[in-house]
Amino acid sequence: MGRPWWQVMCLTGLDYFSTLGYQPGIAVLAAGAVAPIATVLLVALTLFGALPVYRWVARESPHGQGSIAMLERILPKWHGKLFVLVLLGFAATDFIITITLSAADATAHVLENPYAPAALHGHQMGVTLVLLALLGAVFLKGFREAITIAVVLVGVYLTLNAVVVGAALTHIASTPHVVADWRHTLLTQYPSPLAMAAVALLVFPRLALGLSGFETGVAVMPLIRARPGEIEDRIRGAHRLLTTAALIMSGFLIASSIATTLLIPRHEFNPGGRAYGRALAYLAHEYLGSIFGTVYDVSTVLILWFAGASAMAGLLNLIPRYLPRYGMAPEWTRALRPLVLVLTTIAFLVTYVFRADVNAQGGAYATGVLVLITSAAVAVTLSVRRRRHHRLTVAFGLVTLIFVYTTIANIIERPDGVKIASLFIAGIITFSVLSRILRATELRATGVEMDDLARQFIEDAAAYGEIHLIANEPDARDEAEYREKEAEERRDHHIPEEAPVLFVEVQVTDPSEFEAPLRVRGEERYGYRILRVEGTSIANAIAALMLAVRDMTGKTPHIYFNWTEGNPLVFLLRYLLFGAGEIAPLTREILREAEPDYRRRPMVHVG
Repeated sequence: MGRPWWQVMCLTGLDYFSTLGYQPGIAVLAAGAVAPIATVLLVALTLFGALPVYRWVARESPHGQGSIAMLERILPKWHGKLFVLVLLGFAATDFIITITLSAADATAHVLENPYAPAALHGHQMGVTLVLLALLGAVFLKGFREAITIAVVLVGVYLTLNAVVVGAALTHIASTPHVVADWRHTLLTQYPSPLAMAAVALLVFPRLALGLSGFETGVAVMPLIRARPGEIEDRIRGAHRLLTTAALIMSGFLIASSIATTLLIPRHEFNPGGRAYGRALAYLAHEYLGSIFGTVYDVSTVLILWFAGASAMAGLLNLIPRYLPRYGMAPEWTRALRPLVLVLTTIAFLVTYVFRADVNAQGGAYATGVLVLITSAAVAVTLSVRRRRHHRLTVAFGLVTLIFVYTTIANIIERPDGVKIASLFIAGIITFSVLSRILRATELRATGVEMDDLARQFIEDAAAYGEIHLIANEPDARDEAEYREKEAEERRDHHIPEEAPVLFVEVQVTDPSEFEAPLRVRGEERYGYRILRVEGTSIANAIAALMLAVRDMTGKTPHIYFNWTEGNPLVFLLRYLLFGAGEIAPLTREILREAEPDYRRRPMVHVG
């Protein structure tokens, strides 16, 4: 049963809105007095760049597949799969760093609270690891009613932030010298508005954390309530979700940036300062007292911790959707609990590497966010171009260029982000290739779709007795080819002259696909009966066909091959990459794994 769009918005808002816990402080550290101007640029990019892009993504992928699925459709076969694996590496960076950064910032809010036990001080790493362990335990136990919890947390958190920001802006309004001091600082450091704008353009890529949450907003689309068969309901709900979240966040980003830049001394943002990683919490304690500040801290800790839960849910949705289907992950990755343990362990390692430092993880987080948004902009640009919307193509192309610049600038400024992402990418590709090799001899047909003529051919052959299939690599497909092939196989394998034979010809559709339905159609040429098969590899297609024939007729089919000359290693590579290779032994091995009982196993003959 779906939920109203505004409730689902709170689920994605766990990630998006929780960045208010650390984004204002990071903005001041990156841009100094120019932080409000750079934040305005970020908001403009959000409303006029990221939002239109993801509104289009929502229309193109109403079942929550997101921009990665769009690119998968646009870029098929192996180069598309490789591109998707790279994007999954950046997505893993985004979600994992969301988990670890949020836990680290939650720890900062705990330790800086005046009521925090003194025994906890100096134990940033330990407290962060405990929070991560608790997050993993929640998913091992089960993750129900997440949306209800999210609605409460987001509602309380946004209300408290509105109070804090309102109090801060009221204080600014009542003390005009604060604005005058900020203006004086700006004019002293930057002699002209053009110089301020130039600096803001240079530093605003560091503020990219404020763009997080859009990909998650599309991923949760299946949770939006819609009437049966009315996919437009879900798309409209997703559009409202994305637009409302962007407007709310934009308002808070600008207001919080003004408040923190004007009211908090610059040294408090440095490591060890009271505003380090918790700028709005500093304002809550400073202007609303320790009791309210503690309530704000508790709310922030909870939403940051639960933002990690949102990211974990995203990974648990993303990995089983792609990697096992590509054959690039073991089947156990479809199971929740083993995958949770793996992801929690990775989160522990990342936290240890970054020493549970919020700002140190900002580069990796921004890299993951920006690459995903840039890939979405590319996918949307290609999509509108294919529909011949020329003005939209130009508009989205311009947005794509801006995101490309922002991503490159972020990578140059903070290369640690792309280094971490490269580790994730290398790990995903390495384990994917190993998994593909280890699973190479699995039966990869998800089903067999057979037309009436093919069924008739098989039933007629079964009526005689034994079912004889001849594997044929189609060449000229003329009468001489079939006549010579049949005579050769009858002679080499002593097939009785009166026994009917069926030729089997396999057309490899997309060898990069690991699992796909098998399509079989009958064809008669020059009096010869042929089963034309479409599959992702020749050996797997033949093995699946033989098992289907056995199950349909109750008889054990026989198939006949000829040996081919060549290097076995080359044949293996051809099989893995192109679905070809040395067919006979591969077919036999696939059948052996698929049917352990040799008495029921279809027979493979090689001459």
